[in-house]
Amino acid sequence: MDEMLAYTASVVATGLEFVVVLLILVGGVATLVRLAATAGGGRLNAAALRMIWLHFAAWILMALEFALGADILRTITAPSWDDIGKLAAIAAVRTGLSVFLSRDLDAMKSEAKADQA
Repeated sequence: MDEMLAYTASVVATGLEFVVVLLILVGGVATLVRLAATAGGGRLNAAALRMIWLHFAAWILMALEFALGADILRTITAPSWDDIGKLAAIAAVRTGLSVFLSRDLDAMKSEAKADQA
């Protein structure tokens, strides 16, 4: 039973890591397209760059959440103290990135709304 759980957790974690790759790929391509369209239209300025960054940051945030889920799944099957310590460090870094990125996203959304008003 433990082997089946470990195998299932590994397969699901690999699937989540694949989703992370797809999210970053799609977000990166969408960002490049948006950047090229903005630059090609002669509308490349600080505000436009902030909005482009805002959209890419949202993709990165979603990818971080899936990556954390994959790390948790890989650790829960037979954790050693070393595995738990590594997971704690990874979770702290990713959570910190998510918090600061979310805060920046919220601040930029507020700025964008203020600029439109």
